[in-house]
Amino acid sequence: MKKNMINKMGFALLLLLSVSACKKLDLTPTNAFTNDTYWTTTEKANTVLNRAYQQISSSGYFFAQEAMSDNAYMGRGDAFGAASLAAGTYDPSLGRLKSEWYDHYAGIKTCNIFLENVDKVTSMDATLKARMKAEARLIRAWHYFLLETWWGDVPLVEKDLTIEEAKVVTKTPKAQVVDFVLQELDAAATDLPVNTAQAAADHGRVTKGTAVALKARVLLYENRWADVVTECEKLIGKTDYGTYSLFPSYEGLFLPQNEYNSEVMFDLEYLPPSIGSRYYTEFRDLAPLSVGGRLNAVAPTQELVDSYLMTNGKRINETGSTYNENDPYVNRDPRLTYTVVYHGYQWKKPDNTIRVIYTKPGSDPDQVNAFDEYAPGSIKSPTGYYTRKYYDPTSNASDFGSGLNLILIRYADVLMMYAEAKNELGQMNASVWTQTVGAIRSRAGLTQSGAINYPGVGQADLREIIRNERRVEFAMEGLRVFDIRRWKIAETVLNGWAHGAKFGAAGVDNGYIRANLRTFDKNKNYLWPIPRDERAINANLTQNPGW
Repeated sequence: MKKNMINKMGFALLLLLSVSACKKLDLTPTNAFTNDTYWTTTEKANTVLNRAYQQISSSGYFFAQEAMSDNAYMGRGDAFGAASLAAGTYDPSLGRLKSEWYDHYAGIKTCNIFLENVDKVTSMDATLKARMKAEARLIRAWHYFLLETWWGDVPLVEKDLTIEEAKVVTKTPKAQVVDFVLQELDAAATDLPVNTAQAAADHGRVTKGTAVALKARVLLYENRWADVVTECEKLIGKTDYGTYSLFPSYEGLFLPQNEYNSEVMFDLEYLPPSIGSRYYTEFRDLAPLSVGGRLNAVAPTQELVDSYLMTNGKRINETGSTYNENDPYVNRDPRLTYTVVYHGYQWKKPDNTIRVIYTKPGSDPDQVNAFDEYAPGSIKSPTGYYTRKYYDPTSNASDFGSGLNLILIRYADVLMMYAEAKNELGQMNASVWTQTVGAIRSRAGLTQSGAINYPGVGQADLREIIRNERRVEFAMEGLRVFDIRRWKIAETVLNGWAHGAKFGAAGVDNGYIRANLRTFDKNKNYLWPIPRDERAINANLTQNPGW
């Protein structure tokens, strides 16, 4: 099944690249090797680049991120600060702020070290060296994209800083950081291969298509609609920047046997526990307890469940939808079943047997155990929902240890970015719809004309349709928090109660569980505060407005 050289990293540079000595922008350890003596072979250079790949992100961030939005609620603790960030109960001392700031600059440091020193490896093939430089520049651009998305103005560091330099560095305007990111992605695309020319051993490394898709996402977050269209059109129906298509099965897209499929453009690489130590176990705190889950940490909300259409293409509260509140999960968009575990869910086990999941209180035939029934204050789901997407049937039975790659960008996002941009430009029509939203819904298993045909409504209505389509297509993939912030609707959807299934008090919110009360201050919460500890070291890091 796996895996490429990204995960087969040696540890010769453990001290050289250690970031534990000084968790600040400089991150300068005492080197076991000097730059003059280390950079002697292609293999050693590749070790540093592999380290940069490992620093792209983490499974913890990936799975917790959804709970920072209205799609999910972290009801057990505050892992990765997700509960505090969603509820608006944080300040500059929150650990997530410090760790994410540190993680991105640690990744940038590795890329800077690589780019400053790789030319010392004189024996390396010139084409390979150019490609590896492009990979490092793309990864560095990724880090800066996330930094400016969360914080706005941030220090733009293009070289490996000394401790003294790091203590006085200043913030760079967001617009300048965005320009840098876009330029780096253009430069990287020049020397990266297309996905179809990539050797199997290099699967997981970034390609031309990665650079173009990431550039489209950066532009999308800046509302630069015409530029988004330009980048997406390089990938839709063309091959100069790679060949991509929707994987035929939405369910299969997230299964280990289909890694590196036609839709994957950028992902986090992992190894199965049987092969190596780079695997994750977060799913044990997402899965139902009756199938081996430990406790529930991230629970889908009723708001997410309600966003899934009926099979006839109508919203549940729309006239003619046929929605039945007493039987709410029938005739729904198939992506609901592939993503969220609800009452009566038929959980397919690795041996292809079925375990029925009972989440409604008093419904489980085994009332001695009733593992998954909603119970306030327990370790069970606080919303009455669990997660199915990214369940790996080949994972360890004891801890759900999985080496399944986690997708950061897939071709469906290119299609949805294109649809959104075309609509914002007033250029959405039946042809664009069929190529984008219609194709994505068809792949999901929707067949009725009301679901897949162009609705022919106005721009404002299409905007809501496209935004909802993004929500259900990418649910539990960590993108929702970015969407609600760039659309400036976080002030609405993150104010008030996040709800669970209709297992609550009958006289409160029509019986839907009140899971979490949230607040979002539009005057400050659209940007994170600069971490307190960073400002204690460097007074030049001015605080963001309102903090």
